[in-house]
Amino acid sequence: MTSKKQLSIVLPAKNEAANLRNLLERIRIVVPNAEILVVDDGSTDDTARVAKDAGARVVRHPYNQGNGASIKTGARNAKGDILVFMDADGQHDPEDIPVLLDKLEKGYDMVVGARHVSTQASWLRKIGNNFYNRLASVMTGHRIEDLTSGYRAVRADKFRKFLYLLPNGFSYPTTSTMAFFRSGFPVAYVPIQAGKRVGKSHIRLFRDGVRFFIIILRIGSLFSPMRLFLPISAAIFIAGISYYAYTFSTSGRFTNMSALLILASLIIFLIGILSEQISSLHYRSAEEDRRQQ
Repeated sequence: MTSKKQLSIVLPAKNEAANLRNLLERIRIVVPNAEILVVDDGSTDDTARVAKDAGARVVRHPYNQGNGASIKTGARNAKGDILVFMDADGQHDPEDIPVLLDKLEKGYDMVVGARHVSTQASWLRKIGNNFYNRLASVMTGHRIEDLTSGYRAVRADKFRKFLYLLPNGFSYPTTSTMAFFRSGFPVAYVPIQAGKRVGKSHIRLFRDGVRFFIIILRIGSLFSPMRLFLPISAAIFIAGISYYAYTFSTSGRFTNMSALLILASLIIFLIGILSEQISSLHYRSAEEDRRQQ
């Protein structure tokens, strides 16, 4: 399938001149006929010149707009029917591109390179990623092996449906993965070995870890609202009933706190139902397109 379709390799890059020269040569060897598109996200070094000298097409941001903004720019400007997103810092091995494409040919709309746990940067990041994967799996009802991996192959028409959802920051993998799951587009994972990046990472673990957690909760409420609101509502309702049973047995009265907890559980449950309806409307066009295929 991919042999008849044009392939675009999209690399968001900020000050990656030192890594790009070797990386682009390796990509060209693996996929010689693919379009290579480098999105220069406001670099202050020779990223754009190095990319052009290596034969890549370059789209420049006038200032740093973030990894997500670069992905969106790449998706809008790429000519290919199949898009492969990979980091420009040397962590992703171009030899894995055929593996991603082979899996995509088996009927999937997105294939993600799932990093082996031994290749992740630190033990803290391993714990964090494992937590995110488990939480996201509960939220979506699908097993997610690597929520934050940016190395992925997608069908361009499907991916562009969700560009408006993607944040300009670094969390586009989280959002795009859940968008595909929510819309019923098949997603697969293939194991990869991620290398060590050359130079300083642009990710700040603690600050961005909090952001990841907030984003997961936000996306969970957007994509599977009742999976979030129903357990919270049930827990508060049980607390209210239990407190009522306690105060009735000890003092023979129904307290304001019990009423408040039971009322709060009802309100949260109703918010969950409303959010579920809004979520369904939000993805109506994507689901209609899927039925027409």
